[in-house]
Amino acid sequence: MTDLTIASVESLPHVAGADLPPMLDPARTALVIVDIQVDFAAPEGLIGSFGVDLAPAHAAIDRIEPMIAAARKAGASIAFLRVVTRPDSDSRALKLLMERRGEAGGEAICRAGSGGEDYWRLFPESGDIEIEKLLFDAFSGTDFDAQLKARGIDTVVMTGITTECCVDCTARTAFHLGYNVFLASDACAAYEPALHAGTLDVLRKNIGLLTTSADVIAAWR
Repeated sequence: MTDLTIASVESLPHVAGADLPPMLDPARTALVIVDIQVDFAAPEGLIGSFGVDLAPAHAAIDRIEPMIAAARKAGASIAFLRVVTRPDSDSRALKLLMERRGEAGGEAICRAGSGGEDYWRLFPESGDIEIEKLLFDAFSGTDFDAQLKARGIDTVVMTGITTECCVDCTARTAFHLGYNVFLASDACAAYEPALHAGTLDVLRKNIGLLTTSADVIAAWR
């Protein structure tokens, strides 16, 4: 019988820290920060209002913050991604999915003008890439790929929330577009630990390499 036990994140293979520096040349690497927004991470946001445990998200944010500082000092590019939704741009498929789930209107998250779409705790600076996306994949319907290529980027370090949704979707497309993908395992988060660990296991088997925030910071020193 197949063993379906989900491995702990710590037990998954990670790139040795000493091997990272040549793989993460700051001139060709972007630190990608996914959806650190009010509705997804703030206690007063939509997810927090449902009583969801936000501790994993906050722990990831605590680790992303020094990664941003290290990226700026080393000269790596930084990309801030966020979901911004509007009733007129919600896809028919998304609305129908919510209806079929018995959750009609559940697509209304990170609405433009609500405040829920705003960045939370971590904010872009002049010169950073900023991408507004309609759903999960930051490359879909945006110029993210063009902006990365214009900077000569061929490698992305993925961080943010949630691991199994927007991090996953964006990382997969990055790989399909030819980017080298790294996932900072302790700087991504899901609201359910099993989803976080399981997604990282799948991604490291198929499209990328796992690392840690501390090792990325050390590589950029």
